Amino acid sequence: MRVYNTFTKKFERFSPAHDRKIVMYVCGLTPYDHTHLGHARTYVSFDVIKRYLIYRGYEVLHIQNITDVEDKIINRAKETGKDPLGLSRHFHSEALSLFDSLSILRADFYPAVSEHIPEIIDAIKKILKKGCAYETETGVYFNVAKFKKYGRLSGQKIKEIEKKHRIEPDPTKKNPADFALWKKTKKGEEPIGFESPWGYGRPGWHIECSAMSMKYTNYKTLDIHGGAKDLIFPHHENEIAQSEAAFGSQFVKYWLHTGFLTVDGVKMSKSLGNFITLKDALAKHNPQAIRLLFVLTKYSSPIDYSEEHVESASAALKRIEEGFALLKEAEKSKKPSKTDLDFRKKIYMQKNKFFEAMENDFDTARAAASFFDFITEANRHASGKEIDYSALKIAKQFYSDVLFIFGIELKKEEAGGEYGAILNAVLDVREELRRARQFELSDRIRKILNESGYEIFDTPDGPKVRKK
Repeated sequence: MRVYNTFTKKFERFSPAHDRKIVMYVCGLTPYDHTHLGHARTYVSFDVIKRYLIYRGYEVLHIQNITDVEDKIINRAKETGKDPLGLSRHFHSEALSLFDSLSILRADFYPAVSEHIPEIIDAIKKILKKGCAYETETGVYFNVAKFKKYGRLSGQKIKEIEKKHRIEPDPTKKNPADFALWKKTKKGEEPIGFESPWGYGRPGWHIECSAMSMKYTNYKTLDIHGGAKDLIFPHHENEIAQSEAAFGSQFVKYWLHTGFLTVDGVKMSKSLGNFITLKDALAKHNPQAIRLLFVLTKYSSPIDYSEEHVESASAALKRIEEGFALLKEAEKSKKPSKTDLDFRKKIYMQKNKFFEAMENDFDTARAAASFFDFITEANRHASGKEIDYSALKIAKQFYSDVLFIFGIELKKEEAGGEYGAILNAVLDVREELRRARQFELSDRIRKILNESGYEIFDTPDGPKVRKK
C-alpha cells in the first residue's frame, strides 16, 4: 500500500510503526456552531480510510479531539451569555448525531481540551525544560528558531512567515512567528480559564493536539495524522515543532490531508451566502447520497458541492441499490446453472482494479469507477438465462466488501419470519425519525422494542434486530 505523505511530498510505502496496530489522529471540531459540509467531507474521507484499514486486517486506534477552549467558543459564549463548555458540548453532540447519519464510525476517543489541562501543562513544562519556549508577561511561547525543521511540512520559511504576518505581533515575543503555548488572562476577563505554573489563563490552540494524542498513544509515534489542507499551516506545522521538542521522537509517520470543498465552484463562506451546514444539507438530501458524493472523489482532491452533483450521486446510489437487489434475486432464482469463465474473469479483473486503486493512496475515485464497471457485468450476468452461482456468490461478497469500505448503507431488507410486518413498519418509522434527526423519538422506539423483547443494533449495513 502507498500513501502520499504531505511531510515528505512524495508517495511512500505504508509501513505502520506498530505492525498491525495503527494509531490514527484526526483533528476534530471547534464546536461553537453547527457543523458544515467541509467538516463532513473530511470525516467521511478519513472514515473510508479507517474502514479500508480495518478491512485489510489492521487494528485501528482512532483519536479525534474536541477543541472546547478556543477564541471562537469564548467569543460566542460572550455573545450569547452561555457557558462555553455547555455550548461546545451541545454543538459537538449535535455534530456526532449528524455524522452518524452519514455512517461515520465513531472514534475510540474524543478528548476535550477542558478535560486535559494537566497533560497540556506537563507538555509545556517539557518544552520549556528543553529550552524551546520562553515566558513573557502575556504567556508562554514556542521559540520557532530553536526547531531546525520548522517549515518542513508547509514549505514555509520563518522569514517569509514574518513578512506575511497579518496580525500585529505581540511585542513581548522574540519572533512574530513564535506561537502561544499558554495565554495569560485575568480572572473574570474571559468566561473560562485555568490555573497554571505561569498564572491564570488557557492553552494556545496547537498544544492540545500534541498533549492529548501523546496521552492516548502512551507517547508513541502516530501512524496517520489527518485533517483538512487548511490546517497544514500553522496548526500542523506547530504540532510537529512542539511535539518533537517536548517528547524527543518522531511525532507522525504519515501526514494525510483532505482537499478543499467549494459550493457551486466557489469557496464556501458565510459572507458569500453559500455556507451550508450539514444539518441543512441532510434536511434536503439522502445522507447516503451526500456520503457517496464525497466518496466518488479522492480524499486529497478538491470537491465541488452542488445540487446537480448531489443528484448524480443519488442516481449512482440507486444504481448500487438496484444492482445488489438484482444479485440477491439471481442468487435465489431457479435458473439453470453453468460455469461462466468470461464472467469470472471480468469480476476478478474489476476486483483487482478496485483494490489496486485503494492500495494507491486510497484512490476512491478510481476504485468507484471499477466498482460501477463490476456492477454492469454483475447485472448482465444476473439478468441472463443461466447463472454461475459460485461466481455470483463471489460477486455478492465483493459487493458487500465495497459497501463496508465505502460506508454505504443500503435500504433495509424486509424482516421476515418471527419479526413480521408490524415490526418492519416500526423499524421503518424509526429509520425515518433518525433521518429527520429526531433522535429522542427514535430512541424511545428502541426502548419500547427492547421492553418487548427485541434488541436493535445500528450497523454499517442498517438496523439489525435480535430476539432476546
